[in-house]
Amino acid sequence: MKIMVIGAGQMGSGIAQVMASFGKKTYLNDVSEEIVGKGLQFIEKILKKNVDKEKITEEQKKQTLENLIPSTSMQDAADCDIVIEAIVENMEIKSKVFAQLDEITKPDCILATNTSSLPITQIAAATKRPEKVIGMHFMNPVPVMKLVELIEGLATSKETYDFVYNLTLEIQKTPVTVRDVPGFISNRVLQMMINEAAYCLYEGVATAEDIDTVMKLGMNHPMGPLQLADFIGIDTVLSIMEVMHTGYADSKYRPCPLLRQYVNAGWLGKKSGRGFYTYE
Repeated sequence: MKIMVIGAGQMGSGIAQVMASFGKKTYLNDVSEEIVGKGLQFIEKILKKNVDKEKITEEQKKQTLENLIPSTSMQDAADCDIVIEAIVENMEIKSKVFAQLDEITKPDCILATNTSSLPITQIAAATKRPEKVIGMHFMNPVPVMKLVELIEGLATSKETYDFVYNLTLEIQKTPVTVRDVPGFISNRVLQMMINEAAYCLYEGVATAEDIDTVMKLGMNHPMGPLQLADFIGIDTVLSIMEVMHTGYADSKYRPCPLLRQYVNAGWLGKKSGRGFYTYE
């Protein structure tokens, strides 16, 4: 089996690492050699840590890296059995990529998207093979988290679903089947919690630290919702809330104004150095 992962950011690199570690020849694709190089360096760094902690052997690390193929051309997908897209959460950009992949890949190639909230049916409509399009939503960090949400579009075939379900089991993840609704399960529940925590801060109910402490010590969460938002990216949180607000047309999904204010200020969380908390 040959795989292409499009997007060499944290999610794409994680997906590629997992696939390669299970013996799959995997293209890691992005728009420039520099971005792909950073993705491969990130993977190598994680693998080295795993060797140091004796989670894997030096030989396993070497084999995983040998299974990774750097790519800056989507034409490399021509001989792939499945392509997994893990780029920005933007329907226009995703649709364009899927339309291109539809022209490049062989007819039986499955086109999967790692979207965290956008409708699979709409993404599939950009292709002439909607039956071959499916959602494959991994959790971050991919090498550690066991869950994969599998989302069938309106036209997704049983053959496509079965292939992706079995692949998920093969890479030792747990597949959960979800209807094609805004936010699926994970983000429909998680982002509502983050949004409500942001409202608590916005309304002056408590400080960010105290809100997170309540959820950590009171609910046994490993990380508070506002700190988690910083790690996800506040821009991503806002984007998902907007998708759900539009998709369900229900005021309960209205994004907290504080999220929009932080995004407008460039306070996106850990990646920008400042969000609900300040980072070095």
